[in-house]
Parts: sequence; structure tokens; C-alpha cells
Amino acid sequence: MEPVADRFCRYVQIDTRSSEESQTAPSTPGQLDLLRLLEGELKALGLTEVQLTDQGVLTATLPSNLPRELDAKVPVVGLIAHVDTYPGVEGKGVKPQRFTYRGGEVVLPGDASQVIRPAESPELAHYVGKEIITSDGTTLLGADDKAGVAAIMGALEVLTKSPARTHGRLRIGFTPDEEVGRGTENFDIGAFGARVAYTLDGSAAGEIEDETFCADTAVFTITGRDHHPGYAKGILVNAFKVAADLIRELPADAAPETTAGRQGYLHAYALSGNVGAVTLKVLVRDFTVEGLKRFERRLEDIRAAVAPRHPGATIALAIEESYRNMKLKLDETPEALELAVEAIRRAGLTPRRSAIRGGTDGSRLTLAGLPTPNVFAGGIDFHSTREWVAVEAMEQAVTTILNLAELWVEWGEKRPDQPN
Repeated sequence: MEPVADRFCRYVQIDTRSSEESQTAPSTPGQLDLLRLLEGELKALGLTEVQLTDQGVLTATLPSNLPRELDAKVPVVGLIAHVDTYPGVEGKGVKPQRFTYRGGEVVLPGDASQVIRPAESPELAHYVGKEIITSDGTTLLGADDKAGVAAIMGALEVLTKSPARTHGRLRIGFTPDEEVGRGTENFDIGAFGARVAYTLDGSAAGEIEDETFCADTAVFTITGRDHHPGYAKGILVNAFKVAADLIRELPADAAPETTAGRQGYLHAYALSGNVGAVTLKVLVRDFTVEGLKRFERRLEDIRAAVAPRHPGATIALAIEESYRNMKLKLDETPEALELAVEAIRRAGLTPRRSAIRGGTDGSRLTLAGLPTPNVFAGGIDFHSTREWVAVEAMEQAVTTILNLAELWVEWGEKRPDQPN
């Protein structure tokens, strides 16, 4: 069997950055390159119903190997990961670096200014004397979420080559464009046919996440008045200066760099345009809808305060809904979380339930009717050139998946004699 780390290192060398600007699905061709590779590997493992849609959603089935009477009582379980990587950091030409971590700081060989520091990445302390994988510092690594992809494929290889391991019907889903909020746009929950699912898109070993931010995007559209700068007195209205004024008014104590835990934030993250017209995008995040709305009222107050300072400019504000906290819907299917916690415990880890300061495909899938908690895949320091993953953590993710398959069979065995 191919070690999960070898599999992971193959996958990360394919550039699958998604693009917020693209209107295609998937948003970039590199994602299809990896999806086609996975399509072939799923078929080679003997999975059935392998289908890659034109929109870049890859699904497949590992048929149950249970007796018919028991199979009728064991739910269909989904395993999901996304193939795209964060578009804000270079993802082309990833050179995975595998080595035994000896403690202290890790200076990445391709760019000595990129240093993984234990003070900033405390999970390193668990892996002294063990193998970790980084990039060379000039790109991201891609553990978000190719560690999850590799863990699912590794578990499938074990299950297909170990017929003594009993399992119910498993449905596999690899999605595009999660990083730009479009991962489930073309995901057909009905056709997927699972009762519950798990995204393998979490971070440190042992984490299980059943709560996410509520998320919206605020879009300021600023119209100024362009003019030749040599003759602009009393005429030119610079839309960039209006945007700068809006950004300056964002609360300093409610920014990503000043918040943690269950605190929400406002995050100006995209600015485009020219002197005459600018678009400014601001992420709005909170764990409750009420908190989200408070932040959005704050943005409207900022717009109203800034507008009089710039006569001749217009400032429009629109709110685009992204996703909502999945906890309330997950609470309706408690066994989905309970079995994940036990699967992690059986992998020799201490389960750590936490809330994601972000979102996953599972956010939207849960709210759309498919309960989908998020399970760790091992990656740390996502969305940066200092991203890394421990080989042991990926192996533990594989074991957790195998445990989940086993636990759902045990759960079915204990049920009254009634089909799903």
C-alpha cells in the first residue's frame, strides 16, 4: 500500500489554487488535473459509481461488504475533502520537504525569511523526533486540504485491500473551490445519498469541529470622479481615498489579528478598481446571526459617517450571504458527532471538540440537510508559506476514518430491526 505521506506529496505538486475572479466551475483548470488523477485512482481501487461532473465534483462509492440484514441497518456515510488550495499564496511548483523535526525553529530552504517558530506554531512540540512535511518556503504546502484528500484515499486503499474489515456503504466526494466559498454550489446531496458525512478538512490531530462562523461578505462599491491629475483641482474625487477612509474606520479590536476564540471580526481583504471606481470587500464573521447583524449595522454606520467627508463620491454597501453556523442542525443528529469523537479516541488520541474560526463545505452541507462535522487531517498554519503537516497526524486521520466505518457498523448492529 502507498504510504499516506507519499500520496500526499504527489498531490501537492499539482497547482490547484482556486480563483475568486473566475466564473467557471471549477474556477481553475489545475483542480481538474487533480480530480482526473483521483478519478483514475478510485477506479483502480475498485470503487463503483465513479463520476466526475463538468463542474468538478467527483463522487464514488465503496460498496458495503456487510450481510444484507445488517447492511439495511447501517447508514450510508460520506467522506468529503476539497481539492483546491488557497488562492492568496503561490501554489505552483510546490516542493515538499520531508525531514525529522529536531526541535527549535525551522528555516525553510527556499526562502530563509520564512521560519516556522514553536512560539507561533505550538503543535510542533508534539513532533520532536518525528517526520514533518513543509514547503520550501516559496509556496504554500497544500495540506489544506490535500492532507484530507490523501487520508480518504489512504483509508479506501486499506478497506479495498483488507476484506476482513467490515463496513457499510461509503460515499466519497471531492469538491472544488471551497477556498472561494463555492465548494458545494454543484454538489447534489440527493444523488450523493448519504445519511451523514464527514469533511476531512480540520487541523491538529484529535480535533473534531461541530461549529463554524456565520459568514457574510460586505461589498462596498465606491464611485469617484476621475480627471487628469494635472488639472484636477476641485474636480477629481479619488475613490481609493474613500476606500482608505472606510478601512481606517474599521474597529481595531474586531480584526482577525486582534481576536480569538468565539470573537467575531471584520476583515478588509480585497480592493480593486481605479481612481474613478473601487470595490472593497470585507469579510464579516461571528458565531451568531445576531452578532453578524451587529457588525453589518456597524458597517452601515461607517458608510454613513465617511460619505459626507467625500463630496462627489457615492458609496453603496451590499451584503452577500456566505454560510451559517452548522451547530444547530448538527445537534439534531448527535450520533454523527458522538461516533467521530469515539473514532478519534480509538485512534489513540484525546478528542478535542472546537469551533472553527472559518467554514468548511460541511457548513453548507449541514444546513442543506446533510449533517457533516469536520474531522482533523493534520495540517497546521494554513494559508501561508509556513504551512506544515506531521506524517503521524495524517496516519492518525486514516485510522480515524477506518474507525468511523467500523463504528457505524456497530451502531447499526445495536439498532432495532428497522431499515434506514
